[in-house]
Amino acid sequence: MIAVIQRVTSASVTIDNQIKGQIGKGLLILLGITHTDTKEDIEWLSKKIVNMRIFGDEEGKMNLSVSDVDGNILLISQFTLYASTKKGNRPSFIDAARPEQAIPLYEKMILALTTEIKKTIETGTFGADMKVNLLNDGPVTIVIDSKNRI
Repeated sequence: MIAVIQRVTSASVTIDNQIKGQIGKGLLILLGITHTDTKEDIEWLSKKIVNMRIFGDEEGKMNLSVSDVDGNILLISQFTLYASTKKGNRPSFIDAARPEQAIPLYEKMILALTTEIKKTIETGTFGADMKVNLLNDGPVTIVIDSKNRI
């Protein structure tokens, strides 16, 4: 799994001109799922995200997690994170998991993040044409690949 984690002041996702999910202070996470991802990737990545210390403490140092600041999470599925641009000008998405595999993993990630942060997270809709709006705070943007954890 690849997660693009952005510390935000606010973020929202709109589908068909209707707001599907929105948060104030917290994390916007774009999540790409590949065909080799497993439950272990979800467990490791959800813990890593919720415990990552990327919010400022009283001295302005990145020392607090999203839980420490009572922040929220907006999770968006994004298969294009697995784009291959090696050949030609049209990206290939062959490494992105097919919906029949990706949807259950996405739903398990929603549950894992909800359990880790101990509150409901906001989401987009898997496979929908979504418009994501965010105010990046910092800016702080971190990319994590669960296959590079060792």
